[in-house]
Amino acid sequence: MIAYRFITGPDDAEFCARVTALLNNGWDLAGPAAMTFDQATRRVLCGQPMLKDIPDIVYSTGLDLSAL
Repeated sequence: MIAYRFITGPDDAEFCARVTALLNNGWDLAGPAAMTFDQATRRVLCGQPMLKDIPDIVYSTGLDLSAL
């Protein structure tokens, strides 16, 4: 199975740490990061698509991708 996640959050050290942790746990970047400015909160928001190949798991609708 190939798992997909889209990580989002404010452009800060915590967001970078989350992506770094996923990279170090077998996830790969699945394309460029996206950034936008939220006028209401006056901060930059980021998004990063991630993929992970997990050959021993068969996908099912209820699968918790954040636990992989």
